[in-house]
Amino acid sequence: MHEKTVTHLTRRKPGYTLDRTFYTDAEIYQDDLEEIFFKEWLFVTPACELPQAGNYVTYNIADYRIVVVRGQDGEVRAFHNTCRHRGSVICREAKGSAAKLVCPYHQWTYELDGSLLWTRDMGEDFDPTQHGLKQIHCRNLSGLIYICLADDAPEFDSFAEALHPYIAPHDLENAKVAHVSRIVENGNWKLVWENNRECYHCSANHPSLIRTFPEDPRVSFLGEGDAPAYISEHFEACEAAGLAAEFKVPADGQYRLSRMPLVPGTKSFTMDGALAVPNKRLGTVEWDYAGVCNKFHYPSTWAYFLPDHSMTFRVTPISPTETELVTSWLVHKDAVEGVDYDLKHLTEVWEATNDEDRRVVEDNQLGVNSPAFEPGPYSPAHEVSVDAFVDWYCNRLATRMASLRSAAE
Repeated sequence: MHEKTVTHLTRRKPGYTLDRTFYTDAEIYQDDLEEIFFKEWLFVTPACELPQAGNYVTYNIADYRIVVVRGQDGEVRAFHNTCRHRGSVICREAKGSAAKLVCPYHQWTYELDGSLLWTRDMGEDFDPTQHGLKQIHCRNLSGLIYICLADDAPEFDSFAEALHPYIAPHDLENAKVAHVSRIVENGNWKLVWENNRECYHCSANHPSLIRTFPEDPRVSFLGEGDAPAYISEHFEACEAAGLAAEFKVPADGQYRLSRMPLVPGTKSFTMDGALAVPNKRLGTVEWDYAGVCNKFHYPSTWAYFLPDHSMTFRVTPISPTETELVTSWLVHKDAVEGVDYDLKHLTEVWEATNDEDRRVVEDNQLGVNSPAFEPGPYSPAHEVSVDAFVDWYCNRLATRMASLRSAAE
């Protein structure tokens, strides 16, 4: 870990934003990659993007090239998208389908399970079993595909077990992707997360979203003490309908699960508050006013699961001041555009919200870039969840720093 990261981490003031170096410096950005993104579990794609054997998606983070593919046995696996011959990328497209994975350079051919099937003129001593694709840790969590680049992946079962009852009713394995949005925000990945963790900015910046998403900060983070009556009542109604709802967060704060009410009288994230897919809804949630199941998992994803459709968001850092955000709208696999749903009605709220958030983050980055910037205090009413994210980030780096020191002794 770079000394600069250590220095700035140790002088961080709790309850305040990080100093500008954390959002601008190349060495700290590299530590973010190596100590967080290359060691934590990362969300890549909804499993419904890979419905058949041979379907694949590619994912890039920093210099890593990754391919995620469904095998003939139905299992989803992840591999480094690098040929074991001379290193060429094998799958060049963002998504596709292939009976075998064939390197375009010299046609080395791999089975969908990564084993090397065919080469040409490699000599009698060549052992194909020693040259299969390098596998990456991969998990399918109730229809969400995660990978981990670390040699030894951190424990993940507790999150998987906590997540399942919340999103199982939304039946993501029987979904399809109705629409994908890819945008690049000219801001550090932490600014993207900090903006997502509060609605302090919503009334001034998100006229479409606040039609259905409550501005009450307790919807984003309950903090200490009991939930207000209307949220407790919503939890009870959800539980009575067989839907997990109670606020759940682990001690380290890496993820959060809850099922929160929307603005009274609204059913989904649409301009009119009506269901976007009323008749061919995704999942088994029959109660129109079940609200939204909120889920986030640092450092790469948040998601919303509604009575009629679901949405996933994937955060990928590109540079110290650039972040890719990929949003996928999921509907029932048999839902027909123009018959069962209108694409504009389905997507317009979050298309607008994402663009508004992009502007907010980019303005934030421009201001943070200034040498005059100094950390300011978080609102104890509205920014508890932002503070919690920054705590998680700093604690992760501090833990890794201690581990590196221990290994060096």
